Amino acid sequence: MKSRRIILKIGSGVLTTPEGKFNKNCIIKIAKDIVSAHKRGEEIILITSGAIVAGRDKLKWKGKFLTLPEKQAAAAVGQSQLMHLYEEIFRKNNCLTAQILLTADDLSNRHRYLNVRNTLFALLKHKVIPIINENDSVAVEEIMFGDNDTLSALVSSKMEADFLILLTNVNGFYTCDPLKNKKARLIKEVKEISSYLEKKAEGTWDWRGTGGMQTKLKAAKIAIASGVSTFIVNGLKEGVVSKILDGENPGTKFLSKNIKIVGRKRWIAFGARMKGEITVDEGAKEALVAKGKSLLPSGIKKAEGEFKIGDGISIVDLKGNEFARGLSYYSSEEIERIKGKLTKEIKHILGYKNYDEVIHRDNLVLL
Repeated sequence: MKSRRIILKIGSGVLTTPEGKFNKNCIIKIAKDIVSAHKRGEEIILITSGAIVAGRDKLKWKGKFLTLPEKQAAAAVGQSQLMHLYEEIFRKNNCLTAQILLTADDLSNRHRYLNVRNTLFALLKHKVIPIINENDSVAVEEIMFGDNDTLSALVSSKMEADFLILLTNVNGFYTCDPLKNKKARLIKEVKEISSYLEKKAEGTWDWRGTGGMQTKLKAAKIAIASGVSTFIVNGLKEGVVSKILDGENPGTKFLSKNIKIVGRKRWIAFGARMKGEITVDEGAKEALVAKGKSLLPSGIKKAEGEFKIGDGISIVDLKGNEFARGLSYYSSEEIERIKGKLTKEIKHILGYKNYDEVIHRDNLVLL
């Protein structure tokens, strides 16, 4: 059988106790599942949180609101402890691990993204378990993923994973927050992530992490668009990873899309950093979504942000809903001048016309 590739993300709510200490017994149980799958030939990439929480504990900053420099300091203190713990646990099971620290630039820059991808493939080939975390000690706001749920989804997309498993401290995705409402009902299977579900995920937060259910839903949305089946499960329960790999569903399963985004378009959709936003009218949206057309200036209502030729652009409808992304053939300044105009008018307005389209279909991805 072909080895399956599994991206496993462990959140701070699983890695640590409510007091902010490492939950070593839980980590050992999860490692047991990982080792079992690894020895069966499965390819495992581990995405871990916990560095900032570990640093908080050492610096006695529990519950304190941290500025960005303080978060970076906590991450620097905690990351070495975190990796030491993983190395110790996996070494006892004769498994070799490798640490990889990433910023958003490492995936948004296509050349660097390919280098990361090649490194990960080399590690998997040699039976090493990569352990990835955001490089919190150096990342500034402009190059931060913001949360490891998003990081795990991007890695699962780039690495063409079979499964993304998000380990959290609840049983899965509920109709409302189960920690606040006893009437909350677990949703076992999700075929499509609607705006209705996204609304239900709002407002969950824990001082030990930066995500909550909202970021997990966002991660699932990225992953399933790339053809990666996604699970949200309770990592505090023993054996949940093994159950998933054995075909069970111990939490919530998000079904991957039959038509998935592949290759370079996957990078455009989820890797390239969006530098601006274009709002289009209903006619342009229909042309892009239903007819497979390129984006012409006539359908553009406005452009926001400052961007250059070749930058990544979000495309939204008149209600502000993002439905596509692409690489622009024109700068934001040029688009402001030609928006709403016919293609044949571009040269008269700008004095030149390099392209008929603002975003060509080959450089555009529907979300």
